[in-house]
Parts: sequence; structure tokens; C-alpha cells
Amino acid sequence: MEMEIDSKERHEINLQPPKENNFYLQKFRLYETRSKFYMIGWDNSKTIWKVLKIDRLESSELLIHEDPTIYSEREYLDLLSRIHEGNKSTGGLKFVCLCYGIIGFIKFLGAHYLLVITERREIGKIRGHVVYAITESEMFPVPNSTVLSKMAYSKDENRYIKLLRKMDLTKDYFFSYSYHIMLSFQKNLSNSKTGVAIYETMFVWNEFLTREIHNQLQNTHWTVALVYGFFKQATFKISSQDFILTLIARRSRHYAGTRYLKRGVNEKGRVANDVETEQIVFEDVPEGSPFGATSVVQNRGSIPLFWSQETSRLNVKPDIILSRRDFKFEATKLHFEDLVQRYGNPIIILNLIKTLEKRPREMILRAEFANAIEFLNKDLPEDNRLRFLHWDINKRPRIKAKMALIRLSDVAANALELTGFLHCQLIPTSRTEELQKLSPVSCDDRGDHVKEDLDEMDVEMGNECDKLRGAYCVKVSSVQNGVLRTNCVDCLDRTNVGQYAYGLVALSHQLHALGFVDVDNINIDSHSPLAQDLMQIYEEMGDTLSLQYGGSAAHNKVFSEMRGQWKATTRSQEIIRSVQRFYRNAYMDPEKQDAINVFLGHFQPQEGGPALWELNPDQHYDVRKHGSSPTAERSRYNPSMSSRQLFHDIQLDQCLGSSSFKFDEGALFDSSNFLDVDWLSSSGNSCEEETYDRSSIIGSPSRGMSSNSMTNELKAETNVSAPNSGASLKKVQTPREISVDAKVSKEIHRQYSEKFIRWVNEGDLLFH
Repeated sequence: MEMEIDSKERHEINLQPPKENNFYLQKFRLYETRSKFYMIGWDNSKTIWKVLKIDRLESSELLIHEDPTIYSEREYLDLLSRIHEGNKSTGGLKFVCLCYGIIGFIKFLGAHYLLVITERREIGKIRGHVVYAITESEMFPVPNSTVLSKMAYSKDENRYIKLLRKMDLTKDYFFSYSYHIMLSFQKNLSNSKTGVAIYETMFVWNEFLTREIHNQLQNTHWTVALVYGFFKQATFKISSQDFILTLIARRSRHYAGTRYLKRGVNEKGRVANDVETEQIVFEDVPEGSPFGATSVVQNRGSIPLFWSQETSRLNVKPDIILSRRDFKFEATKLHFEDLVQRYGNPIIILNLIKTLEKRPREMILRAEFANAIEFLNKDLPEDNRLRFLHWDINKRPRIKAKMALIRLSDVAANALELTGFLHCQLIPTSRTEELQKLSPVSCDDRGDHVKEDLDEMDVEMGNECDKLRGAYCVKVSSVQNGVLRTNCVDCLDRTNVGQYAYGLVALSHQLHALGFVDVDNINIDSHSPLAQDLMQIYEEMGDTLSLQYGGSAAHNKVFSEMRGQWKATTRSQEIIRSVQRFYRNAYMDPEKQDAINVFLGHFQPQEGGPALWELNPDQHYDVRKHGSSPTAERSRYNPSMSSRQLFHDIQLDQCLGSSSFKFDEGALFDSSNFLDVDWLSSSGNSCEEETYDRSSIIGSPSRGMSSNSMTNELKAETNVSAPNSGASLKKVQTPREISVDAKVSKEIHRQYSEKFIRWVNEGDLLFH
């Protein structure tokens, strides 16, 4: 978990533990003969040259061999000359391309293919460790043309190739040769994993593609670990001092996919749209100088229940389905155990979905989620119980954005106080005077085991990166222990507002820890230029994550209001984004989901087996393991259900909040670990807004209501809405019906003009 920094077992701590043999290959040349591919790789200093050989005569197996020799530049050129001479009878040695790392290998129904990065661009640095994005990539069949011509041809092979090419690696994928970008800064300090093991983490998207080469070579010299999400870095000035802010979002490869095809949790406790967000702040000082560093991590992820929504061409807001009854909430338990393993305790859950609706949708999830948390907390020690906050962020649409952010910031400050954040100082060991002046380690009442770790964290760090040479002493003042987990229904629009509020509060404390602001001026005004710049970065991150999962940029009403943007402009922008999101979800997401499943290895084609496009996306995992998939049992909300049936016999005053909760400092998290804060503004996803009159169903705040009155109001609400709800409820589709529906979707897709499709995909003007 996040706080594990055990100096008893590890005496040297690096910003990035060096790869095997202490070198990094960063540039490569690919050559070919009739019998082999030869890849030549060298490090940034051009002192180490290595050779990789890939067999091209084998049609079914992938055979890779690494020459153990470390060559000089002259020696490797001599080697290439000899290879060319030895293969003249079959065409000699030919240059293929310059590349910057192997993405991996993949096999469909025929040959293996090699995927490489052919162009890259620098997008930032983590204290000298360069982070890159992919500008261009290429895919080459491994067997030579003669072997390929003799292989059995499958009509589906080209279709799988085209499907894989749908994965645009030039958008939102990033990597580093010398820094473990898939790990937070704190985990980079404490992590003991190196080499192949680091690729097995949840944020490395090409783990499946690199599995074969890693198994054969037992090192990672030739591959790069791709992280999918968001990376942004900017330099700011405060009090005449510069600091560098880096915002990183890492999307999990587990249970990955698109909005309506991946919802909730799976049997392993992995949730859809699981994204870790890290905010790093460094002092901007010359290389080789002492510097302070801080990092804070937060998380977003789908509500960890078995639920789904069926894609519909006719219904913009499909019904929410509780797909499976899990009375012991085993999958939910696995999910939160994983969060504890990753981040430690406490786990603070900020749930932003709706409290009451005329037509029950989100409120079904809200009650079931509260039921799950209460059930799980019964078996947990009081100190380790899940801290659960209900926030109906859409309940009062007229509240100002500024007030909403103030309320969010109050909660963020309490959450940050509970979890803490990483703060450390790195000083060159050659600067003995500064080492002697370094203040002793300090920590709060987080536990004796944490104090012991921190007391022993004055250790040397040997760094092999060109940009940051020499040994450093790392002095850790505090670590993060626990995490804030935010969700709404899609974990996009409302969630992004909550994450920005947390990021702004965290930035205040990070700057204070680094000495940029004093304790009296620790809070950053939400209208200050720094807050506006941070909001812009979070808004950009929100748009990026929303495009990846939801199909359009995020709905940013709060951000638009904070900027003073004209409401008519905001409204038109919201409508455009809703149309784009609806079109992509209805017509383009199935193919996008197929591409993701192939790239991640969730579906692996087999000769004689079913083709990917013949299956329901939920069947891909089962096909890979068993060759067939049972039809999942699903259940819908029935408008004739009583409120006790709807909420699984849980007492509503327990699952929806209690009048005993008050929003006072020090009382944010009650001992029962439930809080219902219902005064928050409407802010997030305009396409999720209900069209009915809220005033007819929303009375006084729940804090002023008794448990019985809340129960009665909810029962009345359920009964009133039943006839309307039943009108649109449909039976669950079978795989055959889904397949037919997909074909109909493709036919309708053809009816749209190319101009309309381009507008949806690229945001061009629809009318000129």
C-alpha cells in the first residue's frame, strides 16, 4: 500500500530503481534479413550497445534471443557488416526503421506481429526523468513473405488487424525509460519491484503485448511500459519562487472499456473507469541542487456493485439495472480490500449521485451502495471502517458554483487531514552542511509503525539518470496513508468537479509544506490566477478522461460559471457534447470495446472458435478461459416493488443518512461512517439532469427530517413514479438479440453523413 516504505529491507531508495545491469536502452534500429529481425539498442550516453534477434522462419511460435554481449559502437557496426555479408545470397541486411522501443507482440489467427514506437515527443520531466508521448507507431509481421504466403489464410485476420489499429496510441499514452511512471512518486520511493514485475501493475496497458518477450528474455531492456490516461506539467510562480506542478491520471487496464459496456464491478473486485490521479509539486531549482517534493493521490471508479445500462438508440438515459444479487457483497469487499492494499487506510468514499428522483435510477444505486458499505463495516475494526459520504450534487441547481466549491473544499480539507500526503526533501550527499541542517523527521499521530518507517528514511539514493547524476539523501517528512475515492454515475463530470476541489486544497498544503506560503495564507482563493490555472488543468484532464470512457468532452458547468462564461454559450456547449456522447455510445462504442479487449488480451482469437464481433462484450473473458459464456442472470428494478424490497430490507435512516450528522470541523466523519450532505449544488453532467419539476418531490433537507418522514417520502416517491417507470422498462436482451441490434446499428450508422460523423469524432463545425 501507499505508506509502505521499509528501510529495514531496502537501504537505497531511487526515484526509479535502475533496470537490470543498470542501463536503459532508449533508441533502436530495426534491420531485417530473410531469416531474422535484428534490433540494435543503445543507451542515451551511447556507451552501451545491445543486439536482439527475432526469428522470421517460424510460422507458429515467437522465438526471441538477446545477445548477452555488450558492444561498443564500432563493434556493433562490425557485427552488422558481418551479418550483411553472411546473408548476401538471400538479399543481405536491410534497414527497416529507427524506433524508440517495443510496444509488444500480438498474434491473431496467423502470424505474430511486432509493434514498435517510431516517433515520440517529450511531454515533461520528473526531476530529470523524461516522460514521452507516442507520435507514431508501426506494426510489422514477424515471418518473412515466403513463410507468410504458405500460412493458412483466414478472412478474419485483416479484420482483427484493422480492429487493433483502432487503438490510437498517439492519444493519451505516455511512458518513461528511467522512471516508473505507472507508480506514484511515493511508490517510486518505496517500491522494490523492478524489471518484468513492474509491468504486472494495473496501470501498464501493454502488459499482455509484452508478456511473451518478457517471459523469454526475463528483462525489460527492449520494451516500454505504456500508461493510458493524462499527463500535464506546468511551471508557476508564487512569492517570487517557481514550482513545477505535474498532474497525472493513470487508467486501470482491469475491467477497462466504454461507458455503457463496462459498468460497476466484476467478480474480482475490479471496477470500470478506475483512474488514479496524482498531483506532484516540486521546487523548481537548478539540477544538482537540493529540492523539496510533495505528492498527493486520489481515486475515481465506478460504483462497485453489479449493475449496468443497456445501450439504446432511442433512449438517451437507459435504465439502470442491478444485474446480480450479491447479498454478501463479496465483489464490493474485494474492491475495497484492493484499495486498502494500494493506499492504506482510511478509505474515504465521496458519492455524488442523486438522493431522490421521480423515476428511480441513480437512487437505486445510492441505496444499494449504502447497504453494501454498512454490511462491510460490520466486520471491520472501527479505525478501518469505510468513511462514506453521500452528496447529491444535483439536488439544488440554483446554488452558485463558488458556494459548491467552498463546500467541497471543506470536505477535501478534512479528507486530506485524515490521509496526509507525501512530503520529502532530496539533498545531494556531497552537500554535507545542508544535510546537517536538515530538520528532523516529523509526523503526526498516524501510528507507531508509520513513525518507525519515517524515522529511518534518512537514506542515500543513487540515481543513474543523465539529467540527475550523483547520490541524494531522501528525507521523508510525511507520507500518504489512505485515499479519497470519488464517484458519480459515470465518474466523469461531477466527479471531476470534486477532484478539482480536492486538488486545490491539496495544492495549498503542498505549497505550505514546501515553504511557499505561511500558515496564515494557506488557502488559495478560488478566483486567484493560480486557482484558475489549476482549474484549467483539471478541466483538461476531465475532458480527456471523459472522451476515453464516455465519448465526449466533460460537462463543465461549474468550471464555466467560475470563469464567468455566458450561460447561453455553456448551454449550447452542453447540448453539443450530449449529442456527441450519445452518438458514440450508441453506434461506435461496441467496436471500440472490441479493440480494447484485443489490445489488452481479454479476447484471444482461436482457430475454429467464435469471432470477437459475434459475441456480447461481457462474454470476452469467458471465451478466453472456457470457450463459451453463460448468459448472465439480470434483474431490473420493478416499479411494483415495495421500498423494503428496493433497498434490500435496510433501514433507510441508516443507509441514507442520519440527523445526527453535522457539518462541523472535527465531526465530518461520524463513528458510524455515514454522512448525508444534501446542500450541494447542481454542477456536473447536464445530460443526467431530470426533466421533471424537482420542487414537487424534494422537500426540506434530510438533516431536518426524521427517519420515518424520509422513509415515507421515498415510498411515496416510488409509488408515484411507478407507472411512468414501467412504460420504458424492456426485457433483458439475449446475446442473439444484441448481435441483431448491432447489425441494425451499423445500418443506421450508414444513414448519417460523413460530415456529421466527422463532427461527432473531431468536433468540426457541422455547418459552414
